[in-house]
Amino acid sequence: MNVSNAPRANAVIGQSGGPTAVINASLVGVIEQACQYAEIRNLYGAVHAVNGIVNEQFIDLKTVSRGELELVASSPSSALGSSRDKPDQAYCERIFEVFKKRDVRYFFYIGGNDSANTAHIINEMAARVGYDLRSFHVPKTIDNDLLVTDHCPGYGTAATFVANALMGDDLDNRALSGVKIDVIMGRHAGFLTAASALGRQRDDDGPHLVYVPEHGVSMDQFVSDVEAVYRRLGRCVVAVSEGIADTDGETWAKKLADNAEVDAHGNIQLSGTGALADFLSGQVKEKLGIGRVRADTFGYLQRSFAGLQSRVDASEARECGRQAVEFSMQYESGSVAMIRTGDGADYGVRYERTDLSSVAEKTKSLPRAFINAQGNHVTDAFIQYALPLTGGLVKTGYLGNRPRV
Repeated sequence: MNVSNAPRANAVIGQSGGPTAVINASLVGVIEQACQYAEIRNLYGAVHAVNGIVNEQFIDLKTVSRGELELVASSPSSALGSSRDKPDQAYCERIFEVFKKRDVRYFFYIGGNDSANTAHIINEMAARVGYDLRSFHVPKTIDNDLLVTDHCPGYGTAATFVANALMGDDLDNRALSGVKIDVIMGRHAGFLTAASALGRQRDDDGPHLVYVPEHGVSMDQFVSDVEAVYRRLGRCVVAVSEGIADTDGETWAKKLADNAEVDAHGNIQLSGTGALADFLSGQVKEKLGIGRVRADTFGYLQRSFAGLQSRVDASEARECGRQAVEFSMQYESGSVAMIRTGDGADYGVRYERTDLSSVAEKTKSLPRAFINAQGNHVTDAFIQYALPLTGGLVKTGYLGNRPRV
């Protein structure tokens, strides 16, 4: 709803959920744009997100120097600290009370679909009592699973990390052949695991197999696929999502976890443990008799790896923050969405406001068109979609496949 007539009052910014390499670029985008408007008197940074709001742990973001802001924008992780709290109605009422106490009329929340839902609940609460609050969600997630937006800030850099890591792993595997299995983040959406294929430059480059949560695979099929590649190339590099599921839809990680760790959202703990990687490598060793089988679990490395920001990702993340402030001067609430306007050399996006309800607590999956018919690799359509978000990848060389003399 377009309401304009923006109030002169205070604003709160928070960063929620898993950190990323560019979430601070979005933070700085909000700060620098908010400082352009006299309507925003004080700009409070919530330390550790909603937890900081209810405990009134704020810092004055208008006192941060330009130099420090630029340093923060290029730094990974969440500069204000984050939180995994998932506010219910009572929690949101506590947030709203703090907002009323401090005359906060602008709320900018950087995060995923749960963060959009928090902003939505609080905004609805304010609307019911006639309190003019502008709640705006700034998208963030390396999972790339938010609806409406073409892609999410944070994904491009995480995809770059995964692609670079797999390029290195493939060269390592060429030098000392065997089977290498990499387990990559992605509970329900396979975008990040799919990014493992973005750096392939030669016909026999790995990853030779890519498994995502959206397409189930039996253990017999997994082992058979590995065997076929190994027979053909004498080696095999595999990228597997942490959420890889059997054909019955149940994740392999869950089947392995007799005493599975569950997080605050009721999810089985998939990252931070090497159990799935060890299980898959054990199956390959046992059933195929291959001597050299190795496995790694990337875990949290993908989120806040320093010095590897995609320039495209960082620029778009910052602009999403700026756009949130611009939209808040016109609308009562919303989420920032990027709409793709071109691909390849003509790649570009435009920024639109979408309703909080269209993003809150909803997720999208890797499209079927991005997965091959066998369910063990990605298609060219995915490469065309994701490669521009990295800003370009390094080239690598190898001599071992040249003609023998």
